[in-house]
Amino acid sequence: MPGLGNRSILRLLEVFGSAERVLAARLKDLCETGLARDKPLQALAAKQFVRDPQTEWTYLKNKNFRLICIGDDDYPSNLLKIPDPPAVLFSSGALLPRDLVSIAVVGSRYASPAGLIFAESLSSDLAFSGLTVVSGLALGIDSAAHRGALKAQGRTLAVLGCGLDVNYPSLNVDLRQQIVRTGALLTEFLPGAPPSSGNFPSRNRIISGLSLGVVVVEAAERSGSLITARFALEQGREVFAVPGIAQSMRSKGAHRLIKQGAKLVECAEDVLEEIRPLIRPAQSSLSPSAKALAGVEKPHSHEETISSSPFIEASYSPEERILLRILDKVPKHIDEIAQEANMPVQHTAAILLELELRGLVSQLPGKYFISGL
Repeated sequence: MPGLGNRSILRLLEVFGSAERVLAARLKDLCETGLARDKPLQALAAKQFVRDPQTEWTYLKNKNFRLICIGDDDYPSNLLKIPDPPAVLFSSGALLPRDLVSIAVVGSRYASPAGLIFAESLSSDLAFSGLTVVSGLALGIDSAAHRGALKAQGRTLAVLGCGLDVNYPSLNVDLRQQIVRTGALLTEFLPGAPPSSGNFPSRNRIISGLSLGVVVVEAAERSGSLITARFALEQGREVFAVPGIAQSMRSKGAHRLIKQGAKLVECAEDVLEEIRPLIRPAQSSLSPSAKALAGVEKPHSHEETISSSPFIEASYSPEERILLRILDKVPKHIDEIAQEANMPVQHTAAILLELELRGLVSQLPGKYFISGL
């Protein structure tokens, strides 16, 4: 609808309870919502669409794009907790329950070689530990973050400031295809929407909103990455920053964040130790369906219950049962665990992280693990 922004749509959904009721509402009822602009409400009541809905729906299906609406079961639960969640997300690729445990890695488009190497290495280590890496697909640090996650055969989400069918930046066409195969491209902008400068602050709030924290690798004093960090603070997320060369313009923004209390990051463990105690309390506020998606609560099944465990009420997937049987109070390295379980190391790391977040496994330095049962 012309003139209806995201906040207006959220307000309409809040008042009427569903999109169907919004579309069925009379002009008088629409005007009583407190929204000040009359023309958009008149257009809504008269069904004066900017684009033909059926044509758009057909286009999305032909492109294999998904439309995820707020309230859908697979809408990212982290986003539900920010002040202005996107009413809709367009997706290319798959969102998975494990994406609840995500970290954003962002930084300068004009990054130094050292910054690019660090961002890729850090993201690779985070992905190897089972976290999903979120970034914005921009050139520079963002691209290095996506590459690092892919290098570890992990998951990465790219949030765009344009439509899914707009190839921007054009140099990242191959990277886009890799991300779709093992993660997802996401945007709140309609197909065909160009990458205008006004889109990127909105894009940045989604990057931070999807994540438990934001790592800024390199950023000038006036940088989109600092906008993402500000959104993270407003959303109650953790903010991390990587120190750089003292006099470098690329380091000014990150150093300012550190002075203001951001966690200094030298390696992936600096991030992991900060978010471990945050995840389980944050999950307690989720709905039962969201908890099930996040792996906090799972449907009880007699076949999936470890009868020998004191946590008799808990239920586990077959792969979780395998790892819990392998682990005991003697530390085992992740390579040994993966070999005994006959699973890829990266996949083993992801399952171990889920078990660790539920208090069933403890990680020791050097990627050694022991049972928490």
